[in-house]
Amino acid sequence: MLLSSLRTTLFCGCRRAGKGFQESSRSPQLRQWLVKRGQSTITAEAGASSAPAAATVPSAATNRIVGRWLLGCSGLVVGAVVLGGVTRLTESGLSMVDWHLVREMKPPQSQAEWEAEFSKYQQFPEFKIMNHDMTLSEFKFIFYMEWGHRMWGRLVGLAYILPTMYFWKKGYFTRSMKGKVLGLCGFVFFQGLLGWYMVKSGLEEKPESHDIPRVSQYRLSAHLGSALLLYCASLWTGLTLLLPAHKVAETKHLMQLRRFAKGTGGLVFLTALSGAFVAGLDAGLVYNSFPKMGERWIPDDLLAFSPALKNFFENPTTVQFDHRILAISSLTAITGLYLFSRKMVLPRRAKIAISLLAAMAYGQVALGISTLLMYVPTPLAATHQSGSVALLSLAIWVLAELRKMPK
Repeated sequence: MLLSSLRTTLFCGCRRAGKGFQESSRSPQLRQWLVKRGQSTITAEAGASSAPAAATVPSAATNRIVGRWLLGCSGLVVGAVVLGGVTRLTESGLSMVDWHLVREMKPPQSQAEWEAEFSKYQQFPEFKIMNHDMTLSEFKFIFYMEWGHRMWGRLVGLAYILPTMYFWKKGYFTRSMKGKVLGLCGFVFFQGLLGWYMVKSGLEEKPESHDIPRVSQYRLSAHLGSALLLYCASLWTGLTLLLPAHKVAETKHLMQLRRFAKGTGGLVFLTALSGAFVAGLDAGLVYNSFPKMGERWIPDDLLAFSPALKNFFENPTTVQFDHRILAISSLTAITGLYLFSRKMVLPRRAKIAISLLAAMAYGQVALGISTLLMYVPTPLAATHQSGSVALLSLAIWVLAELRKMPK
């Protein structure tokens, strides 16, 4: 009896409380408060749901930033290559006889410091054999040429490393991009060490040799080759981030054109690399005629060294002959690529890239022949060396335009 009375009392109390809440909810003040509370809840939930999306990186915008940064870095590498070529042509590369990462950033200031630096240079073969009558003012010129090249190399290193640290912290890199930029930064460091390793080869005493002091053509080609690889990797990565792949049908002719372009790009790279052997051996001064080498198409001393393989890397005649063959082969391949592409329907950017590549190839060959016939004047030779990088750049652009759509 007591339990049933208690149940009835609780039930009636709950019904009255419910009616009281419904009646009170009809009041304007309470209704306004509930609306505001609901709006703030919805806003908070929307902000919470959109916050991860806003923090999601990398995005198209960050890819553009990274792509432009890599293009800027590749431009600095071009500057280093060109400046290195001029340093080589002015025979300035052996003027600094030691290497310090930080201490050499400040050149000599006083007369005593310049005389001390000049005194160190006088102890090495280049001064003793070639420049024994050099004055201090002449030494300052070649010193500043090499110093400028080294400082530019440090600028390249900072341009890669510092933004890498910033972009990494901000989360701009994908997992694959992290590996790429680490490889690029490591390659910059390796390039600096390789440069000093190359210079050391020209500072060594060689009593058995009667030749003029020069750096090893093997180390010179390794130094240039690694710089070109760094440049190609930076340019390719930057272009693929900035230029969207074209949506074109994967036809048989397109795949053939893509393979043709890859082979042509490899040939252009190999031709540029062979130029390092020409520079290292001064091979541009042995036969200054074209199209024949002297009075012959094939010179008598083409295979003068033994074993025969040695001629391709140490015989100036053979090295120049190889460079001629590679240059003509590159021109032929680029011409074929251009003619083959004319028969196909390609995106406008791809057509422009291939046309510029063909035009640059003919200009580069004309520069090379002129440099040879005029006995390698420094301004023309430096322009020819820069042209090889421009030709390689256009080949990379063509490959970027013809790449497959990512899956």
